[in-house]
Amino acid sequence: MQRRNFVQQLALAAGTLAVPRLTSANAKVKEADLSTDKPFNLNYAIHDGMFRSHAGDDFIEQIKFAHSMGFRAIEDNGMMARPVEQQKKIGETLARLGMQMGVFVITSQNWHWKTSLTTGKQEFIDLMVKDCREAVEVAKRCGAKWMTVVPGNYERSLSHDLQTANVINALRKGAGILEPHGLVMVLEALSDNPDLFLRHTHQTYMICKAVNSPSCKFLFDMYHMQRNEGDIIKNIDRTWDETPYFQIGDNPGRNEPGTGEMNYRNIFRHIHSKGFKGVLGMEHGNARPGKEGELALIKAYRDADNFL
Repeated sequence: MQRRNFVQQLALAAGTLAVPRLTSANAKVKEADLSTDKPFNLNYAIHDGMFRSHAGDDFIEQIKFAHSMGFRAIEDNGMMARPVEQQKKIGETLARLGMQMGVFVITSQNWHWKTSLTTGKQEFIDLMVKDCREAVEVAKRCGAKWMTVVPGNYERSLSHDLQTANVINALRKGAGILEPHGLVMVLEALSDNPDLFLRHTHQTYMICKAVNSPSCKFLFDMYHMQRNEGDIIKNIDRTWDETPYFQIGDNPGRNEPGTGEMNYRNIFRHIHSKGFKGVLGMEHGNARPGKEGELALIKAYRDADNFL
């Protein structure tokens, strides 16, 4: 779709697409804001597939489209599995557009679905080291700084404290590989099932302090933390000095802001007021399918980002 036609469609959507919970403030969002490519107040990162209906299946084209809508970052969990040439092409595209690369998942296997670093087994420590070394090269190709790490499942044959010690030991080894390159693993606490070891802000914060490296920090996924504990703004403050990266998703549903119970305009305002200059990953789905859903998502972000 040509940009002028898309702008006309988006302007029309501004008057017809309702966004739950933020509708009372919609009058404050000018139609010009919805049809411009001006950057947002915070740096929201799209992912592959988010704008497929407008830009097609090619992630590069989706990145270009997102840039034309004001987004200035991406994240890509599966970057390590992409061909080397594609990693380079994504990095080159981001550099040319002045966009930022967010996280990719550092682990080559789905550790969080099986017992792993919590056990202290050498096979998992070796895998951690191998993956960190590979991640250094991937980061160079795509211009990344942050990469997601999940320690794995709870090991019920060991005490919680022994598992914590095992995780800290493994993460120190990984951080030692990343630190000389200025790269940062960000630990993600999850809510997918109760067997996961890392689930809470205070737990993740403590592990980051214990690893004691600039290359081991907290990925604050607000969707998961809303499900596990709530109190989002206070917990952001409590863990602020170990949190260089956020991810977004409304609850329930794990879709764009305004589709669930979370007041993302207030959350974004708070994060912005603290001087945050990093990336906020849009790790969620589109509440509606097709082009209409993509227009609604853009409008939802313009609404939630309208906090100044």
